[in-house]
Amino acid sequence: MNKTKLSKEEKELLNAVEAGEYESVLTESRKKELEEIAANTSKKDKRINIRISNRDLTAIQSRALEEGIPYQTFVSSIIHKYISGSLKDLTANKSSKRTQ
Repeated sequence: MNKTKLSKEEKELLNAVEAGEYESVLTESRKKELEEIAANTSKKDKRINIRISNRDLTAIQSRALEEGIPYQTFVSSIIHKYISGSLKDLTANKSSKRTQ
């Protein structure tokens, strides 16, 4: 199992939860709404096939192993993060700055 490094704030929150000091304010209607969103988000109903270099596949498998998840799940996560805007292509910004 991976040892996750927590920030000071995260450690304080974890300690409070474990000590029973944290009380959820989540309502039943909000909980149901979030469960539906999560179910729809994680529903994988399409399959794709891609061809990538052996070097890239090996690197992906290595990173997935570090994360403790299957590499297919890791690839799916990367795609989702990129599409949702939480993963940025830093090299794209560098090349556009060079041409300006």
